[in-house]
Amino acid sequence: MKKFYLTTAIPYVNGLPHVGHSLEYFQADTVRRYYRLKGYQTLLLSGADENALKNVQAAETEGLPVQQFLDRNSKIWHDTYEFLGVHLDVFQRGSDQKKHWPGVQKLWKLCEKNGDIYKKAYAGLYCVGCESFKTAEELVDGICPTHQKKPEPVKEENYFFRLSRYQDKLIHAIETNEFKIIPENKKREVLSFIKSGLEDFSVSRSNERARGVGVPVPEDPTQKIYVWFDALNIYMTGIGFGWDEEKWKKWWPADLHIIGKDINRFHTVYWPAMLLSAGLPLPKQILIHGFVNLKGEKISKSVGNVISPQDVVKQYGLEPLRYYMLSQIPIDADGDFTEERFREIYNADLANGLGNLVARVAKLCEKVNLNAPNLPTEFDPKMTVYLASFKFNEALNHIWGEITQADKQVNEEKPWELSGEKLEEVLVELVKRIQHIAFNLQPFLPETVEKILEQFKGHIKSGTPLFPRI
Repeated sequence: MKKFYLTTAIPYVNGLPHVGHSLEYFQADTVRRYYRLKGYQTLLLSGADENALKNVQAAETEGLPVQQFLDRNSKIWHDTYEFLGVHLDVFQRGSDQKKHWPGVQKLWKLCEKNGDIYKKAYAGLYCVGCESFKTAEELVDGICPTHQKKPEPVKEENYFFRLSRYQDKLIHAIETNEFKIIPENKKREVLSFIKSGLEDFSVSRSNERARGVGVPVPEDPTQKIYVWFDALNIYMTGIGFGWDEEKWKKWWPADLHIIGKDINRFHTVYWPAMLLSAGLPLPKQILIHGFVNLKGEKISKSVGNVISPQDVVKQYGLEPLRYYMLSQIPIDADGDFTEERFREIYNADLANGLGNLVARVAKLCEKVNLNAPNLPTEFDPKMTVYLASFKFNEALNHIWGEITQADKQVNEEKPWELSGEKLEEVLVELVKRIQHIAFNLQPFLPETVEKILEQFKGHIKSGTPLFPRI
């Protein structure tokens, strides 16, 4: 079986999705659709990180029982995927005691058996937002730069994982691309961090500090398993680890994890080290994208600049948002979203670009009762190169270059001034171009492509505008 198993990040459910989250969802769905079109059996997984202290605090702020809060918010995250046209094959929740907890405890026992988990007293600064301890070097004027809050001093006895033992193995796996990190600038960041020296990290919390949530440490009911040791394992427990070994072996290792840059270290250092310790295969690739900012500022509830993806889609449509995120946000840098820029791109690329080309050619074909040639069956080789390296914006730039060339041909050939065989020859060439463009656009704009290919199949007719001008 040709299989492709990919995942998106497992969010904390203390907050709600904003428009920036849609970038990752659209990236994952584009990759999944591409591989399905190539004949692969695919599986897309996400889930909910529910065993975090910040979830407990958010539930208390609202005056809700923790499980009720988790049930409500996890459903919102799941439903946002579906609203955005991204179907998840698995949505694995961290509070699932049947399908998640057994696998978490199994991974713990494998690492413990290898001598990589030990207990010691520890004092440090803990950022609840990051759910991790912070060193003085990671803070800016004593503040966590990601969450703009002062970490809490914590002193207790915890279990630790021997991360330091895996420094050389991690470097080798990353440098040889056994564990491939994309893009290159994020790979360099990770290697620099690892080579600066790895320290063992805490993998449990006391029951008192966990506030009643979390997976119990095997053989020690006084401790809960630390959130990252627990949540990262959703990538395996969601496909059977700990409860259906045959299913897990079918899909693991993951072919691709897609995450944001703020959780880079947990996925490129902690996660592979834990798998190496347990003697389990490493994921093949990890794609790390930047943030989607709003007018240059990070989207944040505290700043008050949150825009929901639902609001954008209801106003402008789903595929225009999908196009904007995939075409305007490079994979190796942060991007920016503003409604002004969104409308500009919509009108230029979708209404006046693709939509106008399709409408012009369809109208000309309808007048002469032209029958369409056969649809293409293969991707442009360049698309294969772009999508294999997840360069979504470059792939779309290439396609829009072809749209520009087709528009140029219409303007130069002036088919409305032609007749007979010459007219048919020009129109057939233009139809083939549109079919080729649409075929390559399938992973990016599936609904739009379905309309175009339906229109340019058999007897060609004009239709309603694909993207009415704003």
